[in-house]
Amino acid sequence: MKLKHICEVCGREDILTPKEAFDAGWDYPPEMGTFGIVSQRTCPNCPINKTVWWKIAVEHKSPSTLPDEDKAVIERILHEPESILVDE
Repeated sequence: MKLKHICEVCGREDILTPKEAFDAGWDYPPEMGTFGIVSQRTCPNCPINKTVWWKIAVEHKSPSTLPDEDKAVIERILHEPESILVDE
């Protein structure tokens, strides 16, 4: 199953299987974390401290105060894997 992997920090997009993504260094479910749970969604080049998860868990920001782009990331994550499925 191929999924669209979207880095929430830099916006990079790759279409990969979960194993390919993990082997390439992506932090993405199901190899890293769980679908539908807010955690980092980053490419191999980006840090965790720029993610929505970091803002909520470490900086203690309320999701309601986040910018619209971060709210969109949350919505995408909450609707995974359907929100990142691609036609093969």
